Amino acid sequence: MRAWVDLAGALALALLGLTLTAQVGQAQTSDLVSKTSLRVCADPANSPMSNRDGTGYENALAELIGDKLDLPVTYTWYPMATGFIRNTLKAKKCDLVVGYAQGHELVLNTNHYLTSAFVLIVPEDGPLAAVEGLADDRLKGLRLGVIAGSPPATHMARNGLIGKAKPYHLVVDRRHENPAIDMLDDLKAGEIDGAVIWGPIGGPLVKSGYPGMKVIPLLNETLPPKMFYRITMGVRNGEKVWQRKLNSLIRRHQDEIDALLAEAGVPLISDLGDEVIEVTQ
Repeated sequence: MRAWVDLAGALALALLGLTLTAQVGQAQTSDLVSKTSLRVCADPANSPMSNRDGTGYENALAELIGDKLDLPVTYTWYPMATGFIRNTLKAKKCDLVVGYAQGHELVLNTNHYLTSAFVLIVPEDGPLAAVEGLADDRLKGLRLGVIAGSPPATHMARNGLIGKAKPYHLVVDRRHENPAIDMLDDLKAGEIDGAVIWGPIGGPLVKSGYPGMKVIPLLNETLPPKMFYRITMGVRNGEKVWQRKLNSLIRRHQDEIDALLAEAGVPLISDLGDEVIEVTQ
């Protein structure tokens, strides 16, 4: 009889533990995520990706996701700089960051929905329009714009291009400064000969406001650091149910996502970073 009592007690404790674990898991993966709106964490002045006026392509992606979930989109705005995740996602003011690099420990990444690369932007009718990589001799002695501290800067230094390069700030409050637009304005004015920039920023900016420019994905840089990256959506660490729901949505609607990105001017490349993907619009 005593053995049965001990066994029954152990089973009761185990069941209690399972119940508590399930409740904690549900709180981590479900209860914190709003069921009445798609709460998005975003930079209010991160053109061309997100804007308070809703014109960025990440705004359009958020609307697509909200439509598939049958939820209205609401925003918590905060500059994409130090403290962004801490003051938005981790503070439980919102439930989703639309664009986040794969593998970043601050968030739980969904499956990637975008692979892109750094690009070289030059006048399409100029002598650099046929350049395909930073080792091209036609770039020697020219002044290229580059975001300071970004991966292309290392490749430029390796190829002897950094001495005359014009650096632009990496981390800024884009409500007051936009290095990408500054760089393209300088290219348009002839102050630099080419702009080396992250494709999902440079491509849409060229399409929307810099006609006559050519966007060249830099796919021939074989040495580190790598020049292509996979972009995911970010949720709070531990929210596996929410992550799986978004993974399913991305998988089922990837064609629509690709079309939206291509329409915005984002250069899409293969997951291995070795070829440009053409999307029929």
